Amino acid sequence: MNWQSITFDWNQARAFLVTAEEGSLSAAARALGLTQPTLSRQVAALEETLGVTLFQRVSKSLILTEAGVELAEHVRAMGDAASRVSLAASGQSQQIEGLVTVSATDLTAAHLLPDILRGLRQKAPGIEIKVHCSNSLSDLRRREADIAIRHVEPDHPDLYARKLRDAPARIYAARSYLEKFDRKLSLQDADQTEFIGFDNNEELVGYLRGFGLNVSEANIKLSSPYGVVAWEYVRQGLGLSIMADEIAALFPEITVAFEDLKPVTFPIWLVTHRELHTSRRIRIVFDHLAEGLLALGANECSRMPETESPKRHA
Repeated sequence: MNWQSITFDWNQARAFLVTAEEGSLSAAARALGLTQPTLSRQVAALEETLGVTLFQRVSKSLILTEAGVELAEHVRAMGDAASRVSLAASGQSQQIEGLVTVSATDLTAAHLLPDILRGLRQKAPGIEIKVHCSNSLSDLRRREADIAIRHVEPDHPDLYARKLRDAPARIYAARSYLEKFDRKLSLQDADQTEFIGFDNNEELVGYLRGFGLNVSEANIKLSSPYGVVAWEYVRQGLGLSIMADEIAALFPEITVAFEDLKPVTFPIWLVTHRELHTSRRIRIVFDHLAEGLLALGANECSRMPETESPKRHA
């Protein structure tokens, strides 16, 4: 390899790549934790070093030039290689101190993780935990998180996944909401009720129909992409929603909405990168989370009736 031919700075290349992927200097600066002028200087320095124009400035947007598109492919490969170096280094670390980032939905993070993390603090006080709340799938390979609690099985070979259990869920309502019906609800009452939506109301209707409920998007009068917010609306008596039994059980003002409706189940997966799984501190956190989430399931199973998996309807 001709090392003397490599004349540009990796930080400048990274600034260019993040700007290309984020679409603006301001967004890229936020992603990298830099100021916008600093980032702009790095991109300009790379253009000067290579002798090409990488972006066209159109109004407030940045559009990649033909040279920029070609360069972005190569720099992206460099970024992936840099991520693998970081992963390998983290995986070899045998320290039981340091940061571990855990990704989970906001509902799981707010209502299930506190007791589990309290126990981890006693077991490994040198480990710092950062909880990344996301209702989407975090890209573990790009280090958005070291460990993720997911409800779908990952399909990438670089990821190590352990299915912990199937958790039961039902449709719940505040007791104050049900009082207006002056009777117990049955499946036939579904079209007369209001539901609290989450991020995708069309998908939610599919799940509700899988329960056997005759509902449409017209039954969803209020929604929020944030699970904690949507659940608070349920608690305040504004509508019904699907919720994991282990979370609903924490709220005495909440009860099962339909007496004649069986619960359904959803999977709980614990996922990390295969290389990170060899890191002692990440393995400690992974195993502790698995132990805690399994214990929650054992507590629920002792008092839950038979469950079934929902059928999906378009």
